[in-house]
Amino acid sequence: MKSSKSKIIYLFIYFQFQLLCGQNIQTDTLKVFGNCEMCKARIERAVFKKGVIAANWSPKSKLLIVKYKREKISLEDIKKSILNAGHDLENELAPDSIYQKLHSCCKYRDEN
Repeated sequence: MKSSKSKIIYLFIYFQFQLLCGQNIQTDTLKVFGNCEMCKARIERAVFKKGVIAANWSPKSKLLIVKYKREKISLEDIKKSILNAGHDLENELAPDSIYQKLHSCCKYRDEN
């Protein structure tokens, strides 16, 4: 009888641990335009809000991999933060007024 109770307690603790460790963790990849290490720092700093666990943007591939807790922050909020930092997404442009304030080496739009 005692071993049955021990097994039940063990299973309960195990499943609680599993729920806490990975239940609402989301990983997404976004195409974010930029050029250099200054862009990298700005983009990663922009997305680090409450709920974001990790963010890594590659200047070469233009891909941002972001890991976050869905109950704390939404993907839409992350995208808004990137746009408000002056960086375009694959299907959305940052406001011109913000983009124009970027350092000259960070400007990536073809102005022709």
